Amino acid sequence: MNTDKNKSTDTINKPNGMGLSRILKATRCSMLGIQAAYKHESAFRQELCLCLLLLPVSLFIANSGMQLALLIGSLILLLLVEVINSAIEAVVDRIGLEHHELSGRAKDLGSAAVFLAIVIGMVIWAGVIFDNYFS
Repeated sequence: MNTDKNKSTDTINKPNGMGLSRILKATRCSMLGIQAAYKHESAFRQELCLCLLLLPVSLFIANSGMQLALLIGSLILLLLVEVINSAIEAVVDRIGLEHHELSGRAKDLGSAAVFLAIVIGMVIWAGVIFDNYFS
């Protein structure tokens, strides 16, 4: 087996490298993505502000580590889905800004995903608050 050939194939298939180098480059790309979401997406900025406001509130509401994980996890989930929605919108807009049924559907589906993430968050927060203060 020719290890030089395999090594060059791995390098071609993995443009960000391998091992720790790849992890560092992937982390950099992730940070660039978060910066782009903050810079270009007002919905992301609004949701980030909401999450930053609710984060300290979660520390007071939660009565256990599991409740805290659920509360904070729901906030992170919202940001995650918003980033994915923004990525879908960017790709659709890159293809063309003219109205197309499939482009509109893709954007609507991304928006629906954000809506469902908000509903999940509301259910989790309401459930924790109910358990801790009303049951």
